Amino acid sequence: MRQVVHHVPDSHLNAYVRFKLALTEDEPTIKPYAEDRWANLADNKSTPIEVSLTMLDSLHDRWVRLLREMTPEEWKRKFRHPERRVMTLEETLALYAWHGRHHVAHVTHLRQREGW
Repeated sequence: MRQVVHHVPDSHLNAYVRFKLALTEDEPTIKPYAEDRWANLADNKSTPIEVSLTMLDSLHDRWVRLLREMTPEEWKRKFRHPERRVMTLEETLALYAWHGRHHVAHVTHLRQREGW
């Protein structure tokens, strides 16, 4: 569970940066990251889960403030993912909304199974 909790803020932080790049540059090529390697770094092993949850709350606060002010034209802005394809910010938000729900379901299932 620890890895999932730390993974979500790592992932959403990258998404937030991708939004900012797409909003300020013309179809930038973003840098992918090795999620499995990030998961094995020392901060994931030693940071209390509460710290990552606080980070995620703060990050989502900033991200939502940005999203609420975006114009219809800005939602159509794009970035290029070198391993996938060109993506609009509208598509990207749907992907990350799913991503968050997906991992919450993992944690919820694990809590139910383990009786936490």
